[in-house]
Amino acid sequence: MSLLDLSIALDEYDHTQEVTNGRIPVEGVRLLSMTLPIEEIFYRFAKFREFDIAELSMGKYVSLRSQGDDSVIALPVFISRAFRHSSIYVADDSPLKSATELAGKRIGIPEWAQTASIYSRGMLAHEFGVPLSSVDWVQAGVNQAGRVEKVALKLPADIRYRSAPEHSIDAMLRAGELDAALTARPPVSLGKGIRRLIPDYRPVEEAYYRKTGIYPIMHVLVMRGDVFRRHPWVAMNLYKAFSAAKDRSVERMSEVAASHAPMPWLPDYTQRLRDLFGPDFYPYGLEPNRRTLEAFLQYAFEQGVCHRKLEVEELFPKEVLSSVKV
Repeated sequence: MSLLDLSIALDEYDHTQEVTNGRIPVEGVRLLSMTLPIEEIFYRFAKFREFDIAELSMGKYVSLRSQGDDSVIALPVFISRAFRHSSIYVADDSPLKSATELAGKRIGIPEWAQTASIYSRGMLAHEFGVPLSSVDWVQAGVNQAGRVEKVALKLPADIRYRSAPEHSIDAMLRAGELDAALTARPPVSLGKGIRRLIPDYRPVEEAYYRKTGIYPIMHVLVMRGDVFRRHPWVAMNLYKAFSAAKDRSVERMSEVAASHAPMPWLPDYTQRLRDLFGPDFYPYGLEPNRRTLEAFLQYAFEQGVCHRKLEVEELFPKEVLSSVKV
């Protein structure tokens, strides 16, 4: 049987590398793998659909789905996850000490539809009581001028938002033109004029998870819609291969006899993660992630990233939402 040749673009991850390097094959598929920076992947896939398979911002994906765009279809393979209490930045001399003080302030964001910004704004509104309509939102590149939104927005009427493509968030924070910033990638001046609003963020993020059950999903694996429609069997085969790669990555990190990453105490750390999240602390699939996905879709709709309220079942093809039992 001849193999189906498909291109795939991912950043570099331990939990995906055995698929991209061919050690774990995708049944019936030969992958042409490219390792690229995530911003380049997002731009090239979102604008030109250059790859058959790629990782994509969850925010971009749900926005497209809400607008009826079927040129992209996601699989419940969540390439990157991160809590975002660590992603609030202020100037070193800022008087701000708590996220509750951000009401009425000027806050920079790299894109309104950036996934990290969606979660951060949802957290501000739902956990810290900050009305999003009280904020002056300024969109700009984090460290370089020229960044723009990648998807169409449907902003609520009471949101004050403006784009400043000629500036960078880093420069505006240092100049006092912004009071704070919400961004996944830290400003280049972090530690040199800029600080985190919540410096000891890990215990805060752990408490947030225990309270809400939300473990934020940043990037999702996507296929071009035309590829999926021609070859729907590829979806489950990809899901199975990436799940196996993730499980083997966790096994390596849990290994006591050898260090599979240049860090001490990894087996102890992975056990702590199991104690917090459960046996599978990096789950794929819909049901183990329903609470997180429902919260994200609520935030995205409230904030005008989604043009209509989506249900979680609309995000993924039916081919990957169930599996055979023997």
